[in-house]
Amino acid sequence: MRSSIIFILLTMLMIIPTGCKKKEEPRQQTPPPPGHGIVIPKTDLKIVVPEFVKGKWKAVKLEVTDKSTNQIKEVTINLNSEYSIPESNLKIKVGDFLPDFRMEGSIITSASNEPKNPAIQLTVLEDGKEIFKGWLYSKFPSIHPFQHERYGLRLIEGIKS
Repeated sequence: MRSSIIFILLTMLMIIPTGCKKKEEPRQQTPPPPGHGIVIPKTDLKIVVPEFVKGKWKAVKLEVTDKSTNQIKEVTINLNSEYSIPESNLKIKVGDFLPDFRMEGSIITSASNEPKNPAIQLTVLEDGKEIFKGWLYSKFPSIHPFQHERYGLRLIEGIKS
């Protein structure tokens, strides 16, 4: 009988969980691979230049930085025109200027004609190939900046008509 009790006690010790459990490693959150996870529908953005802005601005002043020589040059470029950076194969196409840039859903517009959040729409071509298409913001130059190994671009201001 005594051996039966010892056998039962030993069996229970083996069955009863002990306090030594292997700690689970925290799960690392990894982003879903492209094409999986959250899907954001692509919409065509529409640029609406309000009537109170149309014709009130004629050009923009840009800062062009040559990173190889540390030279900074200010250039004034008319809206809806092109400018070639001298001694380079870069061409800047200047589009619409919005003095108070706002994005509401799929509409890009200006909330006022005051330069509260100035932005210029640019396309940059290198050897005829588009390398940048987007907006430069004078007050927020680090948002979606033009990135190039040799040249930098920054919107300084809009020039009124």
